[in-house]
Amino acid sequence: MVYPPGEKRRTFQVSLKDNGTPLAWGWTADLAEVVRATAAWTGGAGLEETKARTPFLRFSPWALVHEREPFGVVELTWRVKLDRIHMPPYDRHPRPHAVLAAAYAQPVLRQLMPVHSHFNLGFSATVEEFWKTRVGHTIWPYDEGLYGVRNEGRLVARTETPAEAVALVVAALPGGGSGRRAEA
Repeated sequence: MVYPPGEKRRTFQVSLKDNGTPLAWGWTADLAEVVRATAAWTGGAGLEETKARTPFLRFSPWALVHEREPFGVVELTWRVKLDRIHMPPYDRHPRPHAVLAAAYAQPVLRQLMPVHSHFNLGFSATVEEFWKTRVGHTIWPYDEGLYGVRNEGRLVARTETPAEAVALVVAALPGGGSGRRAEA
């Protein structure tokens, strides 16, 4: 995807995707660089080769790992969501990213599909129609200056830190957080 310069941004934004998954991104004012990046990527060059031709691009180490041996849907979804903190407009929202990072640090939550809506984070035990199969509580990172933990919209608690909110979510999981993998 190539986004042209606009009123607020004077550069082209380039996002390299594989099956809809953003793997690399960058900004440049040089249209020739945009063409080189697009030609390399669509011509079958990998991430490292494309970056060698167009140094303005960047990618996370996980993208190289995924390129060589693809992650499962759940792990890939976590990685992409965690990477969004580097991309506008998400880079202006550190609280939701802190919640994601704290949740990802918990092995039991990392096995579930992360479900985001309006910066709120919930979890699902399935990867298909995940919005219909939520598991446990949802964390609201902008709940009156705190981190709200809710169950079906009802406030359960407010915490000062993302880690405290995540701990409440883990404790409230069916089976006490003993582990349940999202199913494809």
